[in-house]
Amino acid sequence: MKCRRTFRTFLLALLLAVFAGEAQAQSMVGVLGIEREVAAVEARLQGSREVPVRGYVFRVGTLNGRQVVVGRSGTGKVNAAIVATVLIGHFNPSAMFFSGTAGAIDQALRPGDVVIGTGVVQHDVGAVQATGLQRRGLRNAVTGEMDPLVVAAPDALLAAARRAVEGLTMTPIQSADGKRMPRIVEGVIVTGDVFMSDAVRRDEMRSSLGASAVEMEGAAMVQACRQFAVPCLVVRSITDHADGQATSNYKEFIAAASENAAALVAAIIARLP
Repeated sequence: MKCRRTFRTFLLALLLAVFAGEAQAQSMVGVLGIEREVAAVEARLQGSREVPVRGYVFRVGTLNGRQVVVGRSGTGKVNAAIVATVLIGHFNPSAMFFSGTAGAIDQALRPGDVVIGTGVVQHDVGAVQATGLQRRGLRNAVTGEMDPLVVAAPDALLAAARRAVEGLTMTPIQSADGKRMPRIVEGVIVTGDVFMSDAVRRDEMRSSLGASAVEMEGAAMVQACRQFAVPCLVVRSITDHADGQATSNYKEFIAAASENAAALVAAIIARLP
């Protein structure tokens, strides 16, 4: 009798170890992006299938040997935070990425260049005073502590991104400057619920925040991921210079820029530990 109990205990422990190992091996990576931009990631999925969750449709498949789930965030911070939360709650990803486009705050950047977000800022959060907007981080609703203004990216994901850049060739971009090879750089990415097409405000964010690019969703995903302890990284490719020509330039370069961001995100996923 004692021998049987010992065997059953051993068998149960063995099964638990197998299931735990299988679950770890199958851990998913999440990717968010607005529909037109994240389609370049969806196109890379092998054996993809749709998984509806609370009215949202996610796409699950294999990308560079990893199980990946892609969510269409919608435009703006609230939409990004909602879809990130639903994805995390249902799929329990081991890491998250935002793949999409941005306007260039750093005027040395050109269409098709890709920015790896070493930090993110919500540029429209703070207190409006007589001297203007005084930016600050948000208060963590669980701990009560103030988040930093610039939220730094996790070292492990930045290391994977730097490994991915080595030897990665981007598609040349044709623009008014002629055909050129896009660059991949690191920098601060700022997020706000407005499409930036004002050179004065753009330049202010460059001088006050040292920002490289501006977009509308990334920092909201980061806030949700921080709340649920999921490491995450924002990757954006440039479409415009956040000036009076931003709308027309966005339409011109959205396809090429989305493809470049997706190429880098796919390369990073392949190099995750």
